[in-house]
Amino acid sequence: MSNSTIGKSVPQVTARAKVLGRALYAGDIKVAGMLHGKVLRSPHPHARILSIDTSQASALPGVKAVVTGADGPRVCWGVHHKERRILAEGVARFAGEEVAAVAADSEEIARDALDLIKVEYEELPALLTVEAALADGAPGIHPGRGNISHEINFERGDVDAAFADAALVFEETYTTHAQYPGYMEPMATVAQMDPDGRLQVWTSTQTAFLVRARLASALELPVSQVRVIQATTGGGFGGKIIEDANSLIAGLLALRTGKAVRLVNNRLEDFLACCSSVPERITLKLAMDRDGRILGKDTRILADCGAYSGLSAEVMHVSAMRSDNMHRLANVRSDASLVYTHTPPHGAFRGFGGTQMLFALNSHIDTMALKLGLDPLDVHRLNAIGQGETSVHGWKIGSTGLQECLTQCTNAIGWKERRTKPGIGSKRRGIGLAAAMHVSGNRTIGDWDGSSVVIKINEDGKAIIHSAEADMGQGAMTVISQVVAHELNVGLNCVHIVQPDTDSAPFAIGSLASRVTITAGNAAIVAARAARDKLLAQAARQLVVLETDLELWNGAVRVREEPERKVTFAELARNHIWRDGGEGIQVSGSWDAQTRMFDKKTLMGNIAPAYSYAAQAVEVEVDVETGQVSVIDSFVSDDCGKALNPQAVHGQSNGAAAQAIGWTLYEHLKLEDGRIANGNFADYTMPTPDALPELRSGIVESMDPNGPYGAKGASETAILPGAAAIANAVYDAVGIRMTHLPITPERVLAALRSRNESARHA
Repeated sequence: MSNSTIGKSVPQVTARAKVLGRALYAGDIKVAGMLHGKVLRSPHPHARILSIDTSQASALPGVKAVVTGADGPRVCWGVHHKERRILAEGVARFAGEEVAAVAADSEEIARDALDLIKVEYEELPALLTVEAALADGAPGIHPGRGNISHEINFERGDVDAAFADAALVFEETYTTHAQYPGYMEPMATVAQMDPDGRLQVWTSTQTAFLVRARLASALELPVSQVRVIQATTGGGFGGKIIEDANSLIAGLLALRTGKAVRLVNNRLEDFLACCSSVPERITLKLAMDRDGRILGKDTRILADCGAYSGLSAEVMHVSAMRSDNMHRLANVRSDASLVYTHTPPHGAFRGFGGTQMLFALNSHIDTMALKLGLDPLDVHRLNAIGQGETSVHGWKIGSTGLQECLTQCTNAIGWKERRTKPGIGSKRRGIGLAAAMHVSGNRTIGDWDGSSVVIKINEDGKAIIHSAEADMGQGAMTVISQVVAHELNVGLNCVHIVQPDTDSAPFAIGSLASRVTITAGNAAIVAARAARDKLLAQAARQLVVLETDLELWNGAVRVREEPERKVTFAELARNHIWRDGGEGIQVSGSWDAQTRMFDKKTLMGNIAPAYSYAAQAVEVEVDVETGQVSVIDSFVSDDCGKALNPQAVHGQSNGAAAQAIGWTLYEHLKLEDGRIANGNFADYTMPTPDALPELRSGIVESMDPNGPYGAKGASETAILPGAAAIANAVYDAVGIRMTHLPITPERVLAALRSRNESARHA
């Protein structure tokens, strides 16, 4: 097809609006008479709220409303547990929890009003660590419940027998830490009551319909009384699914005042309000035979969800199970516990629990391979699950390019030539490798993992696309547009995709679990082919030929054997209306993954229509005098099935690699007495360009049988192997095994001292 962009690098369809400053983010929305909201937060990790005096704040000129927990609905909200109020009432459970909110004529007045709210607290003992929360006699952070929010326990095969038969059994404990999403745009919402008395919300989100459901539930409104429009969203990385309270508070203030309310976090507020990634302590025990084949796997996880569970239970589920499906395993066991603490909540983050476990697993494989005298690359190859196989948890592998990813990244880094070369001087170099898998879609939410797309052909022939799958910068709107343009054989300039709006778009789950390309892409194919059929039928009537004699070509339908006989989409759309019984050309297409409903008792089921794979090789330089670790070279290879837009895939792969480097070496959300101590970009050390190497990436196209034109997800997999690849490279460089993240200079120096002391006493 002459106009197809499938498989070609094209700019994102949203790029022009963004670079010209025309894109409307939630904070840009302006409504006549709009008020400005601000939130008062608890300064204590655990305190009883004895009283709140809002009289002075309410009396301040320009203040239109002051609300507290007593003013909001009594219903609780949450994901795994309904346990959180919109504003805390009675007890504050973490430093930063929302206690009161103000709506005023300006941000300055609202900020001044916060200072006039008098809250009397009684500080209570705080459980700030998992160990403290699990100690005998520890009080329940939530009344009437223990401090374990969720548990996962399973065993498949005979793990103990596998350990008994192994040539090598190795056990180690790894710890991972919280990472702030670091998106460019902090959370923002504008909420108003529309002329019909419905709550209308513009917000920065990854899933408009899940936000609508949460707003309706927490504010005790029917869903039809809530309209959510996804504003242009400046990054999400999991942090903008449904765990923040921003849109809820804006909605509450709009209901209270009857006016539009703008609530935009500044960066300091966003650090306090946004869920960071889940810290986990992972104890991993593996059994291998002499060839490096994994015979058995035993995992124990203690995860910290903070004061509220949010999506942390689902994150821990991924840590406990997903990596099992990457290998040919028969004997696996897992025991995972999610624990409440009086700390800011943790939750969804790009990679969704895979980063934590794959740091441990890939470090473990590297260690055991070297103990057996094997090349870690060969061990990865030996254990990798293959196409057509079914994993230990019932996952059906329709495609996998893991072997090709391993080849591509190790060739790019010079694995055979540069590995284990002895270093000299104070700066030593080493290389490391790690592998990963992720899902493309996920049927664990409910018995549906699909998408719907609506297409209208306007009277000028342009196709208007409605989808509620969110684009937060990763290119979802571009991929859907490419698919529709390809099927209609028109250029991208002949299609337009509308920002998600729950009033006009079909229901969608949104951007999570790397699902949009495969689910919305397939739905777009169905919808576009339905639109094509309408166009062909109308053209057949006008040209008095059979539909089978026609083809779509460059915005027109023509007779295949007589190409000069044609009629444009514009003429067809108009004539489809202006005829007896006519109507506009509007179609809907839906697609649902042919996967199994996840069995929550057995934890079995093929949960996704496709599975993505990645491998990464890095070279690091370790300064043995300062302990500083620098990544010198990085190559991540991403199996995305088919790269519908290679430029976008490379952008996702390299962006993911940068986030992984940040988590591994630089970023660490620190708490002091339960309070975030580095909640700003001056103190929270995200990697700057001079801290990153020239990031390189490659694409492997395994052509998934369930994907649109063979495509599957390419948004998250590439973040998963980075931490372990760096840790393994550090070992290759200086012979120390880093099992705790982040890998800071202090930890490197401590490990070097410990190794040297052990050598002296040997």
